Amino acid sequence: MKKLFLIILSALAIFLSAQTVSLETMSQYSPGNYPAAEYVKDINGLLNRYVGTWKGTYEGKVYEFNLIKKENVISEFSTTKWDRLIARIKIINSNGTVEFNNFNKPDDQVNRGYNFQKDLKFYLITFSGGKLDCIDYGFIYAGIKSATPNQMTIHFLPDHDIVTQDCSHFKTTIPTGKMIYLTRL
Repeated sequence: MKKLFLIILSALAIFLSAQTVSLETMSQYSPGNYPAAEYVKDINGLLNRYVGTWKGTYEGKVYEFNLIKKENVISEFSTTKWDRLIARIKIINSNGTVEFNNFNKPDDQVNRGYNFQKDLKFYLITFSGGKLDCIDYGFIYAGIKSATPNQMTIHFLPDHDIVTQDCSHFKTTIPTGKMIYLTRL
């Protein structure tokens, strides 16, 4: 009887550790406090509305985003697998010069989706413009309202970190804290 109890208890522990959790559930927790899960799945298709190519202009620059949904992506900091967006970004200035482009890079070298905010209004995407000494990295907040499914807003908030050089005239690759409006192509 004691052995049967241990077998049932072990099976239950394995079952609970192999749990699938929805993106909605995981968005309610802060990083470091996530519930145990083997797979964070986009059960209700929240990421699908972001998939596609989006384009818009801001202060004379053209911003193009290509978002692809990937399933079962291994997390950078744990063994948990997530459904995430992969974001490729191209920025062209008013002279036609490409200022940023990672369209030709492999999936593991582009911007990755992170998670939704608690209210599910914005999906966070990591971004690094390459100018790391002046904190040109952080999160892009991407939002789509259900009333306008072909319009997406993005705004970039850099990480709060220590600057390692004089950045007094520095501008982040994506303007900091500015709303940029994109349209699905």
